[in-house]
Amino acid sequence: MLVQTNQEIAERISLISVSSTMKAAADAEKLRAQGVDVVDFSAGEPDFPTPDNIKRAAIRALEQNFTKYTNAGGTLELKQAVCERHAADFGTHYQPNECLITVGGKHAIFNLTQALLNPGDEVVIPVPYWVTYKDVVNYAGGKCVFVGTDEDDGFTLTADMIEPYLTSRTKMVLINSPSNPSGAVLDRGEFEKIYRLTAERGIFLMTDECYCHFLYDSEPFSIASLAGAKENVLVAGTVSKTYAMTGWRIGFALAPARVIGAMLKLQSHSTSNPTSIAQKAAVEALRGPQDSVGAMLAEYANRRDFVIGRLRAIPGVRCAEPRGAFYAYPNIGVAFRNGISSSVQFCERLLDKAAVAVVPGEAFGTDRHVRISYATSMHELERGLERLHRFIVEQ
Repeated sequence: MLVQTNQEIAERISLISVSSTMKAAADAEKLRAQGVDVVDFSAGEPDFPTPDNIKRAAIRALEQNFTKYTNAGGTLELKQAVCERHAADFGTHYQPNECLITVGGKHAIFNLTQALLNPGDEVVIPVPYWVTYKDVVNYAGGKCVFVGTDEDDGFTLTADMIEPYLTSRTKMVLINSPSNPSGAVLDRGEFEKIYRLTAERGIFLMTDECYCHFLYDSEPFSIASLAGAKENVLVAGTVSKTYAMTGWRIGFALAPARVIGAMLKLQSHSTSNPTSIAQKAAVEALRGPQDSVGAMLAEYANRRDFVIGRLRAIPGVRCAEPRGAFYAYPNIGVAFRNGISSSVQFCERLLDKAAVAVVPGEAFGTDRHVRISYATSMHELERGLERLHRFIVEQ
Protein backbone atom coordinates (compact mmCIF):
# COMPACT_ATOMS: atom_id res chain seq x y z
CA MET A 1 0.00 0.00 0.00
CA LEU A 2 1.35 3.41 -0.98
CA VAL A 3 1.63 5.72 2.01
CA GLN A 4 1.30 9.46 1.39
CA THR A 5 4.10 10.97 3.45
CA ASN A 6 3.98 14.53 2.15
CA GLN A 7 1.23 17.08 2.12
CA GLU A 8 -0.65 16.58 -1.13
CA ILE A 9 -1.16 20.24 -2.09
CA ALA A 10 1.84 22.58 -2.25
CA GLU A 11 2.04 24.96 0.69
CA ARG A 12 2.36 28.01 -1.54
CA ILE A 13 -1.17 27.42 -2.84
CA SER A 14 -2.46 28.06 0.68
CA LEU A 15 -1.10 31.60 0.38
CA ILE A 16 -3.79 32.49 -2.16
CA SER A 17 -7.58 32.35 -2.13
CA VAL A 18 -10.22 31.62 -4.73
CA SER A 19 -11.15 34.85 -6.54
CA SER A 20 -14.24 36.28 -4.85
CA THR A 21 -15.43 37.85 -8.09
CA MET A 22 -15.18 34.53 -9.88
CA LYS A 23 -16.95 32.77 -7.00
CA ALA A 24 -19.84 35.24 -7.02
CA ALA A 25 -20.30 34.76 -10.76
CA ALA A 26 -20.13 30.97 -10.38
CA ASP A 27 -22.71 30.98 -7.57
CA ALA A 28 -25.04 33.08 -9.71
CA GLU A 29 -24.58 30.76 -12.68
CA LYS A 30 -25.34 27.72 -10.51
CA LEU A 31 -28.68 29.21 -9.45
CA ARG A 32 -29.44 30.28 -13.00
CA ALA A 33 -28.89 26.70 -14.17
CA GLN A 34 -31.56 25.66 -11.65
CA GLY A 35 -34.07 27.98 -13.29
CA VAL A 36 -33.77 30.89 -10.84
CA ASP A 37 -34.18 34.39 -12.32
CA VAL A 38 -30.87 35.85 -11.12
CA VAL A 39 -29.81 39.45 -11.60
CA ASP A 40 -26.02 39.33 -11.76
CA PHE A 41 -24.03 42.42 -10.78
CA SER A 42 -20.85 40.45 -10.05
CA ALA A 43 -19.19 40.32 -13.45
CA GLY A 44 -16.56 42.96 -14.14
CA GLU A 45 -16.91 42.95 -17.90
CA PRO A 46 -18.61 45.13 -20.50
CA ASP A 47 -21.99 43.90 -21.70
CA PHE A 48 -21.23 45.38 -25.13
CA PRO A 49 -20.18 43.08 -27.98
CA THR A 50 -16.66 43.23 -29.32
CA PRO A 51 -16.70 45.76 -32.20
CA ASP A 52 -17.18 44.21 -35.64
CA ASN A 53 -13.88 45.44 -37.09
CA ILE A 54 -12.03 43.56 -34.34
CA LYS A 55 -13.99 40.38 -34.93
CA ARG A 56 -13.34 40.59 -38.65
CA ALA A 57 -9.61 40.86 -38.00
CA ALA A 58 -9.77 37.58 -36.09
CA ILE A 59 -11.66 35.94 -38.94
CA ARG A 60 -9.01 37.11 -41.40
CA ALA A 61 -6.32 35.65 -39.15
CA LEU A 62 -8.08 32.30 -39.26
CA GLU A 63 -8.54 32.43 -43.00
CA GLN A 64 -4.84 33.23 -43.42
CA ASN A 65 -3.93 30.34 -41.12
CA PHE A 66 -2.34 32.58 -38.51
CA THR A 67 -2.76 29.77 -35.99
CA LYS A 68 0.80 28.81 -35.09
CA TYR A 69 3.05 29.72 -32.18
CA THR A 70 4.22 33.31 -31.99
CA ASN A 71 7.09 34.69 -29.96
CA ALA A 72 6.45 33.79 -26.31
CA GLY A 73 6.16 37.47 -25.44
CA GLY A 74 3.81 38.32 -28.30
CA THR A 75 4.21 39.37 -31.92
CA LEU A 76 6.34 42.35 -32.83
CA GLU A 77 3.32 43.78 -34.66
CA LEU A 78 1.20 43.80 -31.50
CA LYS A 79 4.00 45.16 -29.33
CA GLN A 80 4.42 48.02 -31.78
CA ALA A 81 0.66 48.62 -31.78
CA VAL A 82 0.60 48.76 -27.96
CA CYS A 83 3.48 51.24 -27.89
CA GLU A 84 1.87 53.36 -30.62
CA ARG A 85 -1.53 53.47 -28.91
CA HIS A 86 -0.02 54.29 -25.52
CA ALA A 87 2.02 57.06 -27.13
CA ALA A 88 -1.02 58.47 -28.96
CA ASP A 89 -3.20 58.38 -25.85
CA PHE A 90 -0.70 59.44 -23.20
CA GLY A 91 2.45 60.81 -24.84
CA THR A 92 4.78 57.99 -23.76
CA HIS A 93 7.78 56.67 -25.72
CA TYR A 94 8.00 52.91 -25.24
CA GLN A 95 9.81 50.56 -27.64
CA PRO A 96 8.83 46.94 -28.40
CA ASN A 97 11.64 45.59 -26.16
CA GLU A 98 9.92 47.39 -23.28
CA CYS A 99 6.62 45.62 -23.95
CA LEU A 100 5.33 42.13 -23.14
CA ILE A 101 2.02 40.74 -24.42
CA THR A 102 0.24 38.66 -21.78
CA VAL A 103 -2.85 36.49 -21.38
CA GLY A 104 -4.95 39.36 -20.02
CA GLY A 105 -4.13 42.20 -17.68
CA LYS A 106 -4.18 39.94 -14.62
CA HIS A 107 -1.40 37.89 -16.18
CA ALA A 108 0.70 41.05 -16.61
CA ILE A 109 0.31 41.86 -12.91
CA PHE A 110 1.11 38.29 -11.92
CA ASN A 111 4.26 38.23 -14.05
CA LEU A 112 5.40 41.61 -12.75
CA THR A 113 5.06 40.66 -9.10
CA GLN A 114 6.61 37.23 -9.53
CA ALA A 115 9.55 38.63 -11.51
CA LEU A 116 10.34 41.44 -9.06
CA LEU A 117 9.41 40.44 -5.51
CA ASN A 118 11.69 38.56 -3.14
CA PRO A 119 10.44 37.04 0.12
CA GLY A 120 9.80 39.82 2.62
CA ASP A 121 9.63 42.63 0.06
CA GLU A 122 6.82 45.04 0.89
CA VAL A 123 4.17 46.24 -1.53
CA VAL A 124 2.07 49.26 -0.58
CA ILE A 125 -1.56 48.84 -1.67
CA PRO A 126 -4.39 51.35 -1.11
CA VAL A 127 -7.67 50.02 0.32
CA PRO A 128 -10.10 49.10 -1.16
CA TYR A 129 -8.04 47.09 -3.64
CA TRP A 130 -8.73 44.69 -6.48
CA VAL A 131 -8.93 41.16 -5.12
CA THR A 132 -5.95 39.77 -7.05
CA TYR A 133 -3.33 42.20 -5.73
CA LYS A 134 -3.10 40.68 -2.28
CA ASP A 135 -2.91 37.12 -3.55
CA VAL A 136 -0.22 37.62 -6.17
CA VAL A 137 1.97 39.49 -3.67
CA ASN A 138 1.48 36.73 -1.10
CA TYR A 139 2.23 34.07 -3.70
CA ALA A 140 5.55 35.76 -4.48
CA GLY A 141 6.45 35.76 -0.77
CA GLY A 142 6.00 39.50 -0.47
CA LYS A 143 4.24 41.41 2.28
CA CYS A 144 1.17 43.55 1.62
CA VAL A 145 1.15 46.92 3.38
CA PHE A 146 -2.36 48.35 3.22
CA VAL A 147 -3.16 52.07 3.23
CA GLY A 148 -6.74 52.86 4.23
CA THR A 149 -8.84 55.50 2.48
CA ASP A 150 -12.05 57.21 3.61
CA GLU A 151 -15.30 56.66 1.76
CA ASP A 152 -16.57 60.06 2.96
CA ASP A 153 -13.77 61.54 0.84
CA GLY A 154 -14.62 59.32 -2.12
CA PHE A 155 -11.80 56.88 -1.26
CA THR A 156 -9.33 59.62 -2.22
CA LEU A 157 -5.63 58.72 -2.03
CA THR A 158 -2.79 61.20 -1.47
CA ALA A 159 0.99 61.04 -1.36
CA ASP A 160 0.91 62.09 2.32
CA MET A 161 -1.19 59.02 3.11
CA ILE A 162 1.34 56.71 1.45
CA GLU A 163 4.61 58.21 2.67
CA PRO A 164 4.46 56.89 6.29
CA TYR A 165 4.20 53.34 4.95
CA LEU A 166 7.38 53.47 2.86
CA THR A 167 10.29 51.62 4.46
CA SER A 168 13.64 50.18 3.48
CA ARG A 169 11.74 46.97 2.59
CA THR A 170 9.29 48.67 0.20
CA LYS A 171 9.80 47.28 -3.30
CA MET A 172 6.65 48.51 -4.98
CA VAL A 173 3.63 50.80 -4.67
CA LEU A 174 0.58 49.56 -6.58
CA ILE A 175 -1.95 52.09 -7.88
CA ASN A 176 -5.21 51.32 -9.69
CA SER A 177 -6.86 54.45 -11.10
CA PRO A 178 -9.73 54.38 -11.88
CA SER A 179 -10.18 51.93 -9.05
CA ASN A 180 -11.80 48.54 -9.03
CA PRO A 181 -13.96 48.37 -6.87
CA SER A 182 -14.65 51.99 -5.84
CA GLY A 183 -14.34 53.90 -9.10
CA ALA A 184 -12.07 56.41 -7.35
CA VAL A 185 -9.69 58.36 -9.60
CA LEU A 186 -6.33 59.53 -8.32
CA ASP A 187 -5.80 63.26 -8.78
CA ARG A 188 -3.08 63.85 -11.34
CA GLY A 189 -1.12 66.13 -9.03
CA GLU A 190 -1.17 63.53 -6.25
CA PHE A 191 -0.16 60.81 -8.71
CA GLU A 192 2.87 62.87 -9.65
CA LYS A 193 3.74 63.38 -5.97
CA ILE A 194 3.52 59.62 -5.40
CA TYR A 195 5.77 59.08 -8.39
CA ARG A 196 8.38 61.43 -6.95
CA LEU A 197 8.17 59.69 -3.57
CA THR A 198 8.86 56.33 -5.16
CA ALA A 199 11.45 57.52 -7.69
CA GLU A 200 13.53 59.22 -4.99
CA ARG A 201 13.67 55.97 -3.02
CA GLY A 202 14.21 53.61 -5.96
CA ILE A 203 10.78 52.01 -5.45
CA PHE A 204 8.80 50.60 -8.36
CA LEU A 205 5.44 52.28 -9.03
CA MET A 206 3.01 49.91 -10.70
CA THR A 207 0.05 51.55 -12.41
CA ASP A 208 -2.83 49.24 -13.28
CA GLU A 209 -4.44 51.01 -16.24
CA CYS A 210 -7.24 48.52 -16.85
CA TYR A 211 -9.95 51.22 -16.77
CA CYS A 212 -7.82 54.16 -17.91
CA HIS A 213 -10.18 55.20 -20.72
CA PHE A 214 -13.33 55.19 -18.61
CA LEU A 215 -13.23 58.47 -16.69
CA TYR A 216 -16.31 60.65 -16.25
CA ASP A 217 -14.95 64.08 -15.36
CA SER A 218 -11.25 64.09 -16.26
CA GLU A 219 -8.96 63.26 -19.15
CA PRO A 220 -7.10 59.91 -19.39
CA PHE A 221 -3.58 60.12 -18.01
CA SER A 222 -0.65 57.76 -17.53
CA ILE A 223 2.01 58.44 -14.91
CA ALA A 224 4.45 56.78 -17.34
CA SER A 225 4.25 59.92 -19.48
CA LEU A 226 6.35 61.94 -17.03
CA ALA A 227 9.92 62.65 -18.09
CA GLY A 228 12.22 59.92 -16.79
CA ALA A 229 9.35 57.88 -15.38
CA LYS A 230 10.05 54.76 -17.42
CA GLU A 231 12.92 53.73 -15.16
CA ASN A 232 10.74 52.85 -12.17
CA VAL A 233 7.14 52.88 -13.51
CA LEU A 234 5.51 49.56 -14.39
CA VAL A 235 2.39 49.70 -16.57
CA ALA A 236 -0.13 46.86 -16.55
CA GLY A 237 -2.72 47.22 -19.30
CA THR A 238 -5.32 45.29 -21.24
CA VAL A 239 -7.67 45.51 -24.19
CA SER A 240 -10.34 43.64 -22.21
CA LYS A 241 -12.42 46.52 -20.87
CA THR A 242 -11.52 49.27 -23.34
CA TYR A 243 -12.64 47.27 -26.38
CA ALA A 244 -15.09 44.80 -24.79
CA MET A 245 -12.63 41.95 -25.36
CA THR A 246 -12.61 40.20 -21.96
CA GLY A 247 -12.75 36.69 -23.40
CA TRP A 248 -9.98 37.31 -25.91
CA ARG A 249 -7.43 37.40 -23.05
CA ILE A 250 -4.90 39.94 -24.27
CA GLY A 251 -3.07 42.18 -21.84
CA PHE A 252 0.32 43.85 -21.81
CA ALA A 253 3.07 45.21 -19.62
CA LEU A 254 5.24 48.25 -20.31
CA ALA A 255 8.40 48.38 -18.22
CA PRO A 256 12.19 48.71 -18.38
CA ALA A 257 13.67 46.19 -20.83
CA ARG A 258 15.43 44.29 -18.03
CA VAL A 259 12.09 43.78 -16.24
CA ILE A 260 10.38 42.68 -19.46
CA GLY A 261 13.20 40.17 -19.97
CA ALA A 262 12.64 38.69 -16.53
CA MET A 263 8.90 38.46 -17.11
CA LEU A 264 9.51 36.77 -20.46
CA LYS A 265 11.55 34.06 -18.77
CA LEU A 266 8.59 33.24 -16.57
CA GLN A 267 6.04 33.45 -19.36
CA SER A 268 8.11 31.21 -21.65
CA HIS A 269 7.75 28.39 -19.10
CA SER A 270 4.12 28.97 -18.17
CA THR A 271 1.68 30.13 -20.86
CA SER A 272 4.11 30.76 -23.71
CA ASN A 273 2.49 33.06 -26.29
CA PRO A 274 -1.01 34.51 -26.00
CA THR A 275 -3.40 33.15 -28.63
CA SER A 276 -2.20 34.12 -32.10
CA ILE A 277 -5.69 34.92 -33.42
CA ALA A 278 -6.50 37.12 -30.43
CA GLN A 279 -3.25 39.01 -30.97
CA LYS A 280 -4.32 39.89 -34.53
CA ALA A 281 -7.67 41.09 -33.17
CA ALA A 282 -5.89 43.23 -30.58
CA VAL A 283 -3.79 44.90 -33.27
CA GLU A 284 -6.99 45.97 -35.01
CA ALA A 285 -8.47 47.17 -31.71
CA LEU A 286 -5.47 49.39 -31.04
CA ARG A 287 -4.93 50.67 -34.58
CA GLY A 288 -8.51 50.76 -35.83
CA PRO A 289 -11.39 53.17 -35.09
CA GLN A 290 -11.67 54.22 -31.44
CA ASP A 291 -15.26 55.54 -31.50
CA SER A 292 -16.63 52.50 -29.62
CA VAL A 293 -14.69 53.55 -26.52
CA GLY A 294 -16.48 56.89 -26.29
CA ALA A 295 -19.84 55.28 -26.95
CA MET A 296 -19.36 52.82 -24.10
CA LEU A 297 -18.20 55.59 -21.76
CA ALA A 298 -21.30 57.67 -22.49
CA GLU A 299 -23.55 54.72 -21.67
CA TYR A 300 -21.62 53.93 -18.48
CA ALA A 301 -22.06 57.55 -17.38
CA ASN A 302 -25.84 57.27 -17.77
CA ARG A 303 -25.90 54.02 -15.85
CA ARG A 304 -23.68 55.41 -13.11
CA ASP A 305 -26.04 58.32 -12.50
CA PHE A 306 -29.01 55.99 -12.28
CA VAL A 307 -27.28 53.47 -10.01
CA ILE A 308 -25.89 56.02 -7.56
CA GLY A 309 -29.22 57.80 -7.28
CA ARG A 310 -31.04 54.52 -6.77
CA LEU A 311 -28.59 53.29 -4.12
CA ARG A 312 -28.77 56.54 -2.19
CA ALA A 313 -32.56 56.23 -2.15
CA ILE A 314 -32.27 53.07 -0.02
CA PRO A 315 -32.63 54.08 3.66
CA GLY A 316 -29.26 53.94 5.44
CA VAL A 317 -27.18 53.11 2.36
CA ARG A 318 -24.28 55.41 1.52
CA CYS A 319 -22.31 55.37 -1.71
CA ALA A 320 -19.35 57.43 -2.89
CA GLU A 321 -19.74 58.60 -6.47
CA PRO A 322 -17.43 56.70 -8.82
CA ARG A 323 -15.35 58.97 -11.04
CA GLY A 324 -14.29 56.18 -13.36
CA ALA A 325 -14.58 52.46 -14.24
CA PHE A 326 -18.06 50.88 -14.04
CA TYR A 327 -18.54 49.89 -10.41
CA ALA A 328 -20.46 51.24 -7.45
CA TYR A 329 -19.21 50.42 -3.95
CA PRO A 330 -22.05 51.13 -1.53
CA ASN A 331 -21.83 50.87 2.25
CA ILE A 332 -24.57 48.41 3.21
CA GLY A 333 -23.72 48.22 6.91
CA VAL A 334 -27.29 49.28 7.71
CA ALA A 335 -28.34 45.72 6.78
CA PHE A 336 -26.04 44.10 9.35
CA ARG A 337 -28.78 42.68 11.57
CA ASN A 338 -30.86 39.53 11.97
CA GLY A 339 -27.89 37.22 11.61
CA ILE A 340 -25.91 39.25 9.06
CA SER A 341 -22.62 40.54 10.45
CA SER A 342 -20.35 40.59 7.39
CA SER A 343 -20.42 41.46 3.72
CA VAL A 344 -20.01 37.77 2.86
CA GLN A 345 -23.14 36.86 4.82
CA PHE A 346 -24.98 39.79 3.26
CA CYS A 347 -24.11 38.62 -0.26
CA GLU A 348 -25.03 35.01 0.47
CA ARG A 349 -28.44 35.97 1.83
CA LEU A 350 -29.09 38.52 -0.91
CA LEU A 351 -28.47 35.85 -3.53
CA ASP A 352 -30.55 33.28 -1.67
CA LYS A 353 -33.52 35.51 -0.83
CA ALA A 354 -33.54 38.10 -3.62
CA ALA A 355 -31.59 36.37 -6.42
CA VAL A 356 -29.18 39.27 -6.81
CA ALA A 357 -25.45 38.58 -7.12
CA VAL A 358 -22.92 41.14 -5.87
CA VAL A 359 -19.35 40.78 -4.58
CA PRO A 360 -18.60 41.14 -0.85
CA GLY A 361 -16.41 44.05 0.21
CA GLU A 362 -14.35 41.71 2.37
CA ALA A 363 -12.60 40.61 -0.83
CA PHE A 364 -11.51 44.21 -1.47
CA GLY A 365 -10.31 44.96 2.05
CA THR A 366 -13.43 46.49 3.62
CA ASP A 367 -16.32 44.63 5.20
CA ARG A 368 -19.31 46.99 5.15
CA HIS A 369 -19.46 47.34 1.38
CA VAL A 370 -20.38 45.36 -1.71
CA ARG A 371 -19.28 45.83 -5.30
CA ILE A 372 -21.96 46.33 -7.92
CA SER A 373 -21.01 46.24 -11.58
CA TYR A 374 -23.21 48.44 -13.74
CA ALA A 375 -21.73 47.03 -16.94
CA THR A 376 -25.12 45.55 -17.66
CA SER A 377 -28.38 46.71 -19.21
CA MET A 378 -30.58 49.41 -17.68
CA HIS A 379 -33.36 46.84 -17.51
CA GLU A 380 -31.26 44.57 -15.32
CA LEU A 381 -30.11 47.50 -13.19
CA GLU A 382 -33.70 48.53 -12.54
CA ARG A 383 -34.76 45.01 -11.60
CA GLY A 384 -31.75 44.26 -9.45
CA LEU A 385 -31.69 47.53 -7.54
CA GLU A 386 -35.40 47.24 -6.78
CA ARG A 387 -34.75 43.78 -5.32
CA LEU A 388 -31.76 45.10 -3.36
CA HIS A 389 -33.83 47.98 -1.97
CA ARG A 390 -36.60 45.67 -0.86
CA PHE A 391 -34.16 43.18 0.67
CA ILE A 392 -32.37 45.79 2.78
CA VAL A 393 -35.58 47.42 3.98
CA GLU A 394 -37.12 44.07 4.94
CA GLN A 395 -33.91 42.54 6.33
